[in-house]
Amino acid sequence: MAEQLLIHDDEKLMIQRAYRNLLRSLKDKMTTEDKKNIRQAYELAVQAHSKQRRKSGEPYILHPIEVARICVEEIGLGPTAVVCALLHDVVEDTDVSLGDIKIQFGEKVSKIVDGLTKLDGTYDVEISQAENFRKVLSTLVDDVRVVLIKMADRLHNMRTLGSMARHKQLRIAAETSYIYAPLAHRLGLYNVKTEFQDLSMKITEPDAYHQIAQKLQETKKDRNNYINDFINPLDEELASLNIPYRIIGRPKSIHSIWNKIKVKKIPFEEIYDLFAIRIIVDVPAKQEKSACWQVYSVVTDVFHPIPERLKDWITTAKSNGYESLHTTVIGPKGRYVEVQIRSERMDEIAEKGFAAHWKYKGVKPNGQNVYDNWLDSIRDILDDPDKDALDFINDFKTNLFNEEVYVYTPKGEMKILPKGATALDFAFHIHTEVGYHCSAIKVNNKLVPMGYKIDNGDQIHVTTNKNQKPNEAWLKMVVTSRAKSKIRTALKEDNKKRAEDGKDALIRKMKSMKVDYEEGADFLVKFWGFKSRFELHYAIALGDIDIIHEMKKFSVENGKLMLISQENFIKSDHDLQKTISEKSALLKGKKQPSIFINGEPGDQYNYSLASCCNPLLGDDIFAFITTASGVKIHRTTCPNATNMMANYGYRIMRADWANSSDTEFVADLVITGLDSGPGVIEKLTNKISTSLGYNIRSFSIEGKEGYFEGKVSLIVLNIDQLNLVINSIKSLEGISSVTRVE
Repeated sequence: MAEQLLIHDDEKLMIQRAYRNLLRSLKDKMTTEDKKNIRQAYELAVQAHSKQRRKSGEPYILHPIEVARICVEEIGLGPTAVVCALLHDVVEDTDVSLGDIKIQFGEKVSKIVDGLTKLDGTYDVEISQAENFRKVLSTLVDDVRVVLIKMADRLHNMRTLGSMARHKQLRIAAETSYIYAPLAHRLGLYNVKTEFQDLSMKITEPDAYHQIAQKLQETKKDRNNYINDFINPLDEELASLNIPYRIIGRPKSIHSIWNKIKVKKIPFEEIYDLFAIRIIVDVPAKQEKSACWQVYSVVTDVFHPIPERLKDWITTAKSNGYESLHTTVIGPKGRYVEVQIRSERMDEIAEKGFAAHWKYKGVKPNGQNVYDNWLDSIRDILDDPDKDALDFINDFKTNLFNEEVYVYTPKGEMKILPKGATALDFAFHIHTEVGYHCSAIKVNNKLVPMGYKIDNGDQIHVTTNKNQKPNEAWLKMVVTSRAKSKIRTALKEDNKKRAEDGKDALIRKMKSMKVDYEEGADFLVKFWGFKSRFELHYAIALGDIDIIHEMKKFSVENGKLMLISQENFIKSDHDLQKTISEKSALLKGKKQPSIFINGEPGDQYNYSLASCCNPLLGDDIFAFITTASGVKIHRTTCPNATNMMANYGYRIMRADWANSSDTEFVADLVITGLDSGPGVIEKLTNKISTSLGYNIRSFSIEGKEGYFEGKVSLIVLNIDQLNLVINSIKSLEGISSVTRVE
């Protein structure tokens, strides 16, 4: 066909190889009907995408083929998902319609492709990515394959992100770490989650990523030798159990190592548990639990265990189906080693999560209920009509991505809630009516506040009172979406009743003034800046507006309200304009560093440096359009960056420093080390001010039990100067760590 000429012969071979590789991954999973559908989907996709190329220059069709392969090999999906993955971009990007797909491939495939199309069509429009995520989850409760294929799509996009513009890379990486990595975790896709985190870090923290990757490579030989030293004494003992097993040693992800470096404030060289040992037994389902505990017994006989690090997810699986026994032991040379013990079935579920779960459905008692509570929770969140997109995503992350706590009713029934949940959350978890009328709560027979954070093993007793009802303060006492939704619903009903009282009062006042209520109410809504009559009525009911006093400002002419005097309002408006003018003058007087925004000189933007991360010349930066403060320049590693990029990607702009700047920047450091007495302050200030010649803006230090923490604020010109200061302080005797405040 004429359109096929757009693809070169060598590229045709590349496409055919990729397709054959996909078919090999399916092996014997296909029926004759499946083979026919996959071939038709492939041919349709090749035809539809024949004129398209990716940013990298390669034929676009390679993307859906690779997404389909990931679905099979890395997520564990079957032929139907392959058909949908091959077609996932054709409706959005080509002339093929959803109706065409329905005729050729049937209702099921068209529904999944429709779900994927709805997710993909929002990137270039001004819509919060949070709204996009809401769509992701609404499809999840219909057919989880939509989200799993989307995971594969996102994974391939992240693997090939290098050809995109830097600011787009940052936005996509932020959205991936903020939304898709936690969602992959919740679906049990641990390998996918780990790769999402590592690839996102590679974009947002490239220097740290490459440093750790290089050090892992350099220490690979030593690490492998250590793993062998650890495994050898175990092999003989495990063989005596007469249980088929295999042992693997896996390095921890770059992202998790980086987290440990940041949290513990220690260098790479001081992290010993860079890997985990996994022991996998191959036994029937009924013998799994006893076999795993037998292996645990052998491990803890050979190596000394750390009892508080034992995690038993075999007796009680995580709510995403994850089952494993985790312990930490002291291995050779006194190093901590994490050991994971599981069966082959458990390992497949741990690797492929939701998809593998259905394969083993019914193998364990109640196994089919693993995801039911979770999907019910999603429905609760989706059903809350009062929640905007950002509230929605924050609730979702809080409720469904957190770790869990296991608590008990007075009758000993176990309930699972997200970590951080409160006693009041528990009351709503039991039943809506129990939550509504909750008047007192006892935890382990002790009376506690409603906002008490529950912990593993707590036994909770809720006392109810039919006269009790929710109030605004309750919203601050709960974290689960279910509780928040039910409280909001109750408050909304209560607010409606109050607003009716306010409306009645306003009608009476309008009637006495001989003013038409409809026109008068609309006039007051506009005058006082309310969004609706409801808000006006509610404010009157609460007493925020004293209707008797406030209505004295108006006269009545021809049945309409008129403002008696505008003098006060003119005066206040003049004062406001004066304040704005003064602030503008102050801003103009302050020297801003030279920055290009979207490739243009930044002078045409009202921009300023963000105080949350204090960017320095040389930092990797981006521009963010605020609603009220012009454009803010943030570091890509800013604590708020992920949230901004994930939820407001359409407000992100590229930002670059000009080649030079004589602007001074403020940088903050935290320094820790051995407290050797009064000489510490002199040693630090002498190094920074006298030796290096930098101005110290502020300095504070606190010593405790032989350890000190100092906070220093410096004036520097760029990131190179700051790095010089950091490395110089690190070289001083007794200094443990020097970190820049994020």
